[in-house]
Formats: sequence, C-alpha cells, structure tokens
Amino acid sequence: MREIAKTPKPPYYAVIFTSNPTENDNGYEDMASEMVELVKNQPGFLGAESVENGLGILVSYWDSFEAIRNWKSDSRHQVAQTRGKTEWYKACKTRICKVEHDYDFTN
Repeated sequence: MREIAKTPKPPYYAVIFTSNPTENDNGYEDMASEMVELVKNQPGFLGAESVENGLGILVSYWDSFEAIRNWKSDSRHQVAQTRGKTEWYKACKTRICKVEHDYDFTN
C-alpha cells in the first residue's frame, strides 16, 4: 500500500483507523500482512493507504457501508481486532465517513 488508492467516482466510503502502538510486536507484522492479503478479496473493498510514523493511520475505501460491516465481522479480522486491543495498541479509533467529493492531481 505505497501508492494512492484508485477509487471510483463518489459516493463511496472511507474507514479511517488510527492507532497508537505498544512496543510489543509479538506477531503484529505477520498479522498485518495477512490482513492486507485477506482484505484484497473482500467484496466492496476499493483500496487502502497507510502511514506509520509513531502513530499508525490506515484509510481503507469501500463501495458500501454493508461491505464495511462484513469486513468488520470477518472471523480472521476479528482475531486481529482482539489482539490489537489486548497486545498491539495503547489506543485506537475507527471513523467511518461517506466520501461525497474527491479530486486529484497527477504530475
């Protein structure tokens, strides 16, 4: 996820997941890689962008709120969520937004 996600014409949805990591890696990188591969096959997933610089910010894009709910309830994703709360994050917050307008610039 080292490029700007290619999203369709709005409207679509964005999920912003912000996390403050602990010092405990304990399998985090492996789980994160697994989640990247798993989410690519989720119906309604449009793409994602992430930044980590002491604070983690992941923005994923979805074609519907239902697709977001389905991803949240995925059994393997639920394992990752639980481990995040108990092992990997001091704090985290999820925000769900409807994108009404976007524009871009390419050089």
